[in-house]
Amino acid sequence: MALASLLVKLGTAGLFVVLAQYVLAYLRSPLKRIPGPTLAKVSDLWRLFNAYEKKHITTQLALHRKYGDYVQLGPNVVSINDPNLVKTIYSTRGTFLKSDFYAINDAMQDGKVIQNLFGTRDNKFHSKYIRPVQKLYTFQAAKEYEAVMDKTLTEWYHQLNKRFVDGTNQGKACDIADWISFLTWDILGEMTFSKPFGFMEQAADIGGMLETAEKNMDYQSVIGQIPALDKWLAKNPRLASKFPAFAVTAGFCVERFMERMQSFEQFKGNTDFMNHFLAAKEEHPTVVTDNEVIGYMIINVLGGGDTTSITVKAIIYHALKNPGVHKRLVEELRSADVSHPASYTTLEKLQYLDACVKEGLRIHPVVGHILERVVPSTGLALNNGVTLPPGTVVGVNPWVVHRRADVYGERPDKFLPERWLKGSSESDADYEARIRRMNDADLSFGKGNRVCLGRPLALVEMAKIVGTLFAKYKIELEDPNAEWEVHPQWFVWPHKIKVKLSQY
Repeated sequence: MALASLLVKLGTAGLFVVLAQYVLAYLRSPLKRIPGPTLAKVSDLWRLFNAYEKKHITTQLALHRKYGDYVQLGPNVVSINDPNLVKTIYSTRGTFLKSDFYAINDAMQDGKVIQNLFGTRDNKFHSKYIRPVQKLYTFQAAKEYEAVMDKTLTEWYHQLNKRFVDGTNQGKACDIADWISFLTWDILGEMTFSKPFGFMEQAADIGGMLETAEKNMDYQSVIGQIPALDKWLAKNPRLASKFPAFAVTAGFCVERFMERMQSFEQFKGNTDFMNHFLAAKEEHPTVVTDNEVIGYMIINVLGGGDTTSITVKAIIYHALKNPGVHKRLVEELRSADVSHPASYTTLEKLQYLDACVKEGLRIHPVVGHILERVVPSTGLALNNGVTLPPGTVVGVNPWVVHRRADVYGERPDKFLPERWLKGSSESDADYEARIRRMNDADLSFGKGNRVCLGRPLALVEMAKIVGTLFAKYKIELEDPNAEWEVHPQWFVWPHKIKVKLSQY
């Protein structure tokens, strides 16, 4: 009994000490003037469980509506919804470095942590390894890949015709969400190593690559809230196999690399990314090794396949849910007499298609969390009189800032491509100022020195997929009242968009 009593007393004392530490940390915190949930002020566990429950987007929208532009999400984390600070936090100078949230993307090799272009928190590392390949991701370079996109798009609609349009399959429901993923990944396969993954041919998630990608983002979404946990989980050699990894995708890339090296003469005329990466190795031998070539390939596929497909799915779904938008988009495409596949030279002149793409990126950004950055030595002055000290983790959530009515106009929760077009009574100066205000707050591809490298490629691909689909097919939702499934994680994944297709 005496021992039990002693243990209870020790446990109580220990609990008191822990609670006292949390209270003292809060009282001493320079962030205590920032409003937010009480539990978020004392522990990152609050936001970890919020992400685990996949409530982070709705929670952050509600918190900013309640508290304003600045909300505390953790003891050292502040979510910012001030469009005037977007360019400061995500500047081209890169003075606000990425936080340890991105360390989840590091790889382990022989017990060592290996950073990559996307996840690195080191600007010098990023500049060093992006410079050899940066020229491959311009708009001009993207247009040079149009023939590859056309090849895959042609196979795509042949598969759609065979499975959902022609003969006995006429009128059969198609989950266009799945088929957009099959298409974008196979396009990246063709562009990267002149070989599709084979998703369209098999009409299936080969090797579970798509499912694994989503599970990885789910892991980062949750564990990224307390990055130190990653060392005990996915980066723990004893537990690594219990967590999702891109082994199948990486293995496919390694196989293509080995195939190219063994029969280089056979492939030397190819203009795919792999040959460009190998050329970069020749031009920058002290920077680009075989490992970097393989790394570029993996990032090329993982960074482009799902991000592009997510936005395209959003455009399709919202267009079909809004008959007026659907009608106007089809009329523009049909009037332009676009080819199948649609030519970007024609598509880039179509204002309403362009507005639909921009609105899809606005209303359904790929990333669902704040884009975390670390306040530098200068601190960060907020317009409420508070200066956040160096080391504070700050970030803007695209899902929050993209819904500001004072930036994006009335009904920011509605898919309204017209917001990107000039109003009938709007002056040129007012229109240009309004568009500039919207573009300045746009975080659909990130911003500053870490803006998405593949942005030009993605924009060309999105226009071509949406333009081809709506110009070639009469498309309608199988059940106009059915809602899609949305899985909000680090990426915000759309699923289950059942449609019926028929050719014009």
